[in-house]
Amino acid sequence: MKSRIEIIVLATASILMLLLVFVLPLFSFPGYSVICNTISELGAQSSPDAWIINTTIVLLAAASIIAGWQYFEGFILHRIVLVLFGISLALTAVFNHAPVNTGIRYNITEAGLHSYFAATAVLSFTILALAAGLTMERQRDRLLAVASGLSVIALSVMASQSDHLSGIWQRLMFLISFGWMIYILNSNTNQ
Repeated sequence: MKSRIEIIVLATASILMLLLVFVLPLFSFPGYSVICNTISELGAQSSPDAWIINTTIVLLAAASIIAGWQYFEGFILHRIVLVLFGISLALTAVFNHAPVNTGIRYNITEAGLHSYFAATAVLSFTILALAAGLTMERQRDRLLAVASGLSVIALSVMASQSDHLSGIWQRLMFLISFGWMIYILNSNTNQ
């Protein structure tokens, strides 16, 4: 029963995040585009209501660690990478992205730390998904794990290389990564 509650908390945090990344831009700064602007830019320095998205990211990070901890029981590498992923994700919310408006003064060190932790979160999630794929029993689950890990890397590269679509790529990355986590945690509980 306990693991079921943890999965529900992770799913709720994921749904809240999904709603916010599409609704919050309507109330954000003028010119924000769901297609072009990233989730990080919603929580950027000097962005209106940045605390909402940043708090949700921290909640999502904590829920991921708590829900995944029991699932990866007996797999020390998986647990270490899970914690690294969660901490890195939370730290992207603590250290905020540079503002979209380049005329606003901001802390360049904080923006640099945000980029560092965002990259660490992507890399650690990829390692977690690939490592999980090596330990799963069903071939379908192994393929989904590998596909999730590789797609997050591909989407991250695409987001960094195509500014005009980076918002869509990053939202898709969130959807795939947390959708996969909820799927594997839920499938383990139902077996």
